[in-house]
Formats: sequence, C-alpha cells, structure tokens
Amino acid sequence: MKQARVKENKFRNAKAAEKRKLFLISIPFLIFITAFSYVPLLGWVISFFIYYPGIPFSKMEFVGLKNFEAFFYNKKQVITVVRNTFVLSGLIILTLPLPAIFAILLNEIRNLKFKKLVQTFSTIPYFISYVLLYLAFTTILSPSDGMLNTLLVDNLGILDKPLNVLTNEKIAWTVQTATYLFKNLGYNAILYLSAIASIDTQLYEAAEVDGAGRFDKIWHITVPGLLPTFVVLLVLQIGSVLSGAGFEQYYVFGNGMIMDKLEVIDTYTYKMGIVQGNYSFGTAMSMMKSVLSVGLMLIANTLVKKIRGSSIF
Repeated sequence: MKQARVKENKFRNAKAAEKRKLFLISIPFLIFITAFSYVPLLGWVISFFIYYPGIPFSKMEFVGLKNFEAFFYNKKQVITVVRNTFVLSGLIILTLPLPAIFAILLNEIRNLKFKKLVQTFSTIPYFISYVLLYLAFTTILSPSDGMLNTLLVDNLGILDKPLNVLTNEKIAWTVQTATYLFKNLGYNAILYLSAIASIDTQLYEAAEVDGAGRFDKIWHITVPGLLPTFVVLLVLQIGSVLSGAGFEQYYVFGNGMIMDKLEVIDTYTYKMGIVQGNYSFGTAMSMMKSVLSVGLMLIANTLVKKIRGSSIF
C-alpha cells in the first residue's frame, strides 16, 4: 500500500514538474503576445479624446463618444462604405467552398509530379504582394497598352475596342473577388489537403470493398471529413466580415473610377484617421470594428453550435 502511494506521489511530482517546464517554456510567448496584442489596446483611450501627438492626456479635451458618432454624420458616405464592406465580404464567404473543391480535385490527381506542380503554381500568388500583383494585372489588362487588349484588338481583331477591366465600376466587385481567389485559392486549399490527409484510409478501403466509386467516396467520406475545417473557416470569415479581403487589396486596386465600389471601412478609416491626421476618429473606428467583429464571431459560433451540436470554441 505504501509503495503504491509512493509511486503515485512520484508520478504526480513528475507531472507537476513537466507542467512547470511547459509553463516556463511558454512564458516568452505569453510576454510576446501580451506586448504586441494586448498592451496596444490601451491606445483605445485615444478615441475618447481629441488627440494630438506629443500632448499629455491631462491637457486633451475629453469628448466621450463623439468620435464614434462622427462616423454617422455623413449618411451617404456611411451607406456606401457599409454596403461595399458587406457585399465584398459576402462574395468572399460565398467562395469559401472553392478551396475545398480545389483541394479535392488536387487530391484526386494520381500523377504526383503534376499534382505538386499545380499545387506549387496555385500557391505562389499568395506570397506576392498586392503591389506587385496590381503591377502585373496592369501590364496584362491595361486598356491602352496591356498585353490582353493588344492581342485581342490589334493582333487578332476579335474586339473593336479594348476591355476596361480594372477601371470598370460595373464589374469592380467581381474583379476584386476574382483577384482574392487568384491570390488565396491555392494557399487556402492547403488547409483542406491537411484535413484530407487526416481522414482514416480504412474508410476508403471499406467503401471500395462495398463497390463505391470515386465520386461516392468523395461525397460520403471526403466531404464529411472536410466539414469541420470548413465550419471553422466559415466562423472566422464571418468574424472578419467587417474587413473583407483586407485593407491592402482595396487600397492598391482602388482608383478614382471605381473607388465608390471599393471604399470599405478599413480604407475609409485609414484616409480619415491617418491621411487627414484625425487619429481619434481612426482609433474609434478600429475599436468599434474590433468589438463588432468579436460579436459577429460569437453569433456565428452560437448558430453553428445549435446546428451541429458543437462549436469551435
């Protein structure tokens, strides 16, 4: 009996020592996260003052929620910005199944060299900055001297006048959604390929024994196996619905001809807060967007829990 207790105590001490080591290892990461993710949140206090750099808070004017209310002063601008943000984010949410489909198609390729080649070339755009991407698109799609229009109008004579892609307001949302897919499709598919690799191969073997074809195995095994990953990405995307594809894409691709379609909350906050020097307003907008994003994520997570019986956090 005593020996059993001694062994149990040794086991507990060993477990406690292991936990202490893991905690000590995690301390640098906790400090890093705290310093760069939580300490900057103290800057949110700027949104309640009329802020001027270099002036102590004790000498600044406290304005309460006026910086938050300022966003709603120009109702026409607010409607445009909110509309663009939700439309562009909604289009991205609608395209969420495409990386999963692409991953399934990649997984079904039997030629490993060709599979790696396709995966490599589809992933490369993710690592290209939007500035270089815009330069490439301009070189190809420019209505004056772009490669595509030169080929279709001057060389082949298929079109009477050049295509106007990057400055056409009517197709701005479609072009930006296609640009987002071009840049992120291959990279996002990696997540689904990892999920496919974790599916038990015995399920495919059993299905093959039962006479299931390739499509049957995809529909009844692969798709259900990818569903948890899809739900997680869906909830995260709903949480970032106020950001759309992000600030960089719309800021780089925006121009005077289509800015009415691409002015989202992030670009509007940047112009009003940084460019015009209204730091208090920019901070208020960022704070409001962060709070609303967390709220949207919690709502999406609650809905998923009711539908599937489990949540992601």
